[in-house]
Amino acid sequence: MIVVELVKMLRRPRTWVTIGMLNALPTLVAVLLALTDLGPRPGTGPAFLSAVLTDGTLFPLAALAIVLPFLLPIAVAVFSGDAIAGEAAAGTLRYMVIRPVGRTTLLVAKLVSVIAFVLLAVLVVAATAYVMGTLLLGDQTGATTSVSGTSLSATQISGRTALSIGYVVLSMLGVAAIALFLSTVTDSSLGAALGALGVLVASSLLFTLDAAAALQPYLPTRYWLSFVDLFRDPILWRDVVRGVVLQGVYVAVFLGASWANFTTKDITS
Repeated sequence: MIVVELVKMLRRPRTWVTIGMLNALPTLVAVLLALTDLGPRPGTGPAFLSAVLTDGTLFPLAALAIVLPFLLPIAVAVFSGDAIAGEAAAGTLRYMVIRPVGRTTLLVAKLVSVIAFVLLAVLVVAATAYVMGTLLLGDQTGATTSVSGTSLSATQISGRTALSIGYVVLSMLGVAAIALFLSTVTDSSLGAALGALGVLVASSLLFTLDAAAALQPYLPTRYWLSFVDLFRDPILWRDVVRGVVLQGVYVAVFLGASWANFTTKDITS
């Protein structure tokens, strides 16, 4: 069942259209930076974008910072929201949960497909950005400067970039878990996706309100951009660890709720 879902995900044109749309904005930014040689001042704009004019190898990080606040969560929410609700809307869900497949097996297969999509989307964005960055913006031959102003070797950059990609994937799995839970609640994939996006919009708004200070450490979007701290010297682990723990809690809670709801609900479609 897992193989079937993975093959279905890879063969769907919308999977690659979505990933292509995710890459469109970072690619456009790279082209504009190469043509104009004008970047934002340090400390302004998306993370790392001010540094890519002198080192294109950092553009994968800038690309992730560009798509992370808005485009990537939308793609993940839409894909995850369609996992169960899409089958219900098509009238195929009740045929899929009969033996020997079973509800838990189906939910696990859908979850693996969602995880594969998130990983694929993030890796393709990072890989495309690396190619565009090195081709259009240049590959610095010396050590790269960290956010703290010290030099980082190529090995350090590679390791910290890998950690950043893993951190972004985990952050998006929190979104996926919320959307997957809503997908088990409703028969509308659009409703599930919009519900997950509503949670993220509310989180972003509450993060800007001083009156919500007590809630801010627990908001799902609170630590999304903390991967920047991986490029300080020394690495500032506090917010990174908090982000990992927070997303782990969201993933565990909402996946557990998804399983509890899906294995007990009446399926009529």
